[in-house]
Amino acid sequence: MSVQSAEAPIRIVIVDDQTAVREGLGLLLGLLPGIRVVAQVGDGDAAIEAVARHAPQVVLMDLHMPRRDGIEATRAIRADHPDVQVVILTTYDDDASILHALQAGALGFLTKDATQAEIGRAVAAAAAGQAILDPAVQTRLLAAAAGVPLVSPDPNGLTARETDVLRLIVQGQTNREIAQTLFVTEATVKTHINRIFAKTGSRDRAAAVRYAYSRGIAERPTSG
Repeated sequence: MSVQSAEAPIRIVIVDDQTAVREGLGLLLGLLPGIRVVAQVGDGDAAIEAVARHAPQVVLMDLHMPRRDGIEATRAIRADHPDVQVVILTTYDDDASILHALQAGALGFLTKDATQAEIGRAVAAAAAGQAILDPAVQTRLLAAAAGVPLVSPDPNGLTARETDVLRLIVQGQTNREIAQTLFVTEATVKTHINRIFAKTGSRDRAAAVRYAYSRGIAERPTSG
C-alpha cells in the first residue's frame, strides 16, 4: 500500500514507553512505501527533543508515559512546531483521553487495535493536514456532542475490544494466539488483560473466565 505519491517519504517519530510496541510499530511502518521512521523514543520529553532534532511531519504518540505524558507532549510540540502533526495511538479510548488529546492539538486518534493499513492511512492523512479518527472514537465523540450517555457493553466497563480478548481467554488462547487472532502485538494483549483483571477484580485467567460465564459474555461448555 502506497501512502504517499511524492518522492520524499513522510518522516515520522514513534513515541511509546513499551519497547516491544515501539519497535514493533517501527518494523511495521518501515515496511510501508512512502514512510520513513526517523526516531523511536519512550516518553514525552524525548518526543519533544526528537521533533526538534529530526523535523518529522508526523508524530505517532502514546498517551500514558513516564516523565511527560502524550497530552502534554502533544501540546508542547504543537506550540513549538505547528507544522508537525500528531496522531495518538493508544489503548485508552475513554472520553477524557480522546477529548484531552484533541484539545492538545492531535489531528488523529487511533487505538492500538488499528491495523498496519489503518495506521499508514492515518499517518498519510495527518501529513496532508487531514484529521482521521478511529470509527469507535468518532461514535463516542458524536454521542458526547449529542449529550447521549455512553453505554459500555459490560457493567464493569469493559470495552468492546476487552470483551473480545476475554472471550478468547475463555477459549483458552495464549497471549500470542490472541495477538495473532486480533492482529495486534503481545504487549497490547497484555495491556488489555491487565485492564480486564482490574475491572473485573480477577486475579488470574481462571477468575476472568468465571466472570465471563457469570455475566453471559461467554457460554459455559455443555457436558457430554
